[in-house]
Amino acid sequence: MPILEFLDYAGVAVFAATGALAASRKHLDIIGYVFFAAVTGIGGGTLRDLVLGATPVFWIRNPLYIVVCGCVGLIVFFFARRLESRYRLLVWLDAVGLSAYCVMGAGKGLAATGSPIVALVTGMLTATFGGILRDLLAGEPSVLMRPEIYVTAAMAGATVFTALSYFGAPLLAASACGVLCAFCVRGGALKYGWTLPTGDPRPPRKPDDVL
Repeated sequence: MPILEFLDYAGVAVFAATGALAASRKHLDIIGYVFFAAVTGIGGGTLRDLVLGATPVFWIRNPLYIVVCGCVGLIVFFFARRLESRYRLLVWLDAVGLSAYCVMGAGKGLAATGSPIVALVTGMLTATFGGILRDLLAGEPSVLMRPEIYVTAAMAGATVFTALSYFGAPLLAASACGVLCAFCVRGGALKYGWTLPTGDPRPPRKPDDVL
């Protein structure tokens, strides 16, 4: 199995697991688990294919992706309640999915257009949109609104993969470096609370205060 295809299936499966775990935290029924798994698992890839104009999108061309999401949702339904901390598992699985998907998305963008800039964008979209949909549907604070690094980790992994690929590195080596970079950045944010500088938190001055 080609490395990008493997990362595609891995990213779908891991993100599907985070969606099913979100359903577990909301105490949904078995259909809810499968639905959350599918939406989270294929959400980022669907947006990527729509942006690239790749129609039909990947899970219509190959319905096995839907089967993977459904199976993951069922597995989590029967075993998630035995876990002591579902949220902690969710965020670390999300980090794994983000790391795989940012590289796979960048690879598809680079293959479709040959543009490193497009590859970075498709890598970030593929890695983050499924998690955004999951949090929106679950009524959780969006990953984009949390202080720790998230999108930046996807950008870092996609950048490393794209740069190495562009300069002729073997696909396996470029993919491994990209996945490792994204996971280290995201893992550091989760474990050590890494953040980026934010904007000025002070309220804007009134017009009368302006000299």
